[in-house]
Amino acid sequence: MSNYLKTSLVFLVISFFAVSCMQANEPPIRETSLAPDFSLQDLGRNTFNLSSYRDKQPVILFFWTTWCHFCRKELRALKELYPQLQKEGLELFSIAVGEPNYKVENFAESYALNFKVLIDRDTNVAEAYDILGVPTYVLIDKKGRIVFRDNYFPKEKYKELIYGQ
Repeated sequence: MSNYLKTSLVFLVISFFAVSCMQANEPPIRETSLAPDFSLQDLGRNTFNLSSYRDKQPVILFFWTTWCHFCRKELRALKELYPQLQKEGLELFSIAVGEPNYKVENFAESYALNFKVLIDRDTNVAEAYDILGVPTYVLIDKKGRIVFRDNYFPKEKYKELIYGQ
């Protein structure tokens, strides 16, 4: 293989990983469509259905992977924020996308994650939510409508988005 071809291949691989883990600079999307329902298992093999939260409490979905640097940073922040979110009546589902159970289990244990970790091994849920890269947050109000989707958590205005305050 020629040096040019090797260099081009390395550049292509690095570009792919950089773009897939990049944070978008676009403004957040304000949505009001109904969130697609799903069923996923957590690390303890318990099944969670999004529809069981409709008309009961708002939900935050956080899509991530173990290899994404930005995801790791967001997971640490969510770990600290989670007790406050619980007190405010929000449910948090962190959804590991496209990775084997053992890898996600080891990662969650090493980070001592204190919230639900769901596994979307076949990426069906990520595809249903049109997730193009990680990390991605999706905020869903009590009525089951998507009210926010972006690569960052809107810490200053999530209550307004979810509760309309």
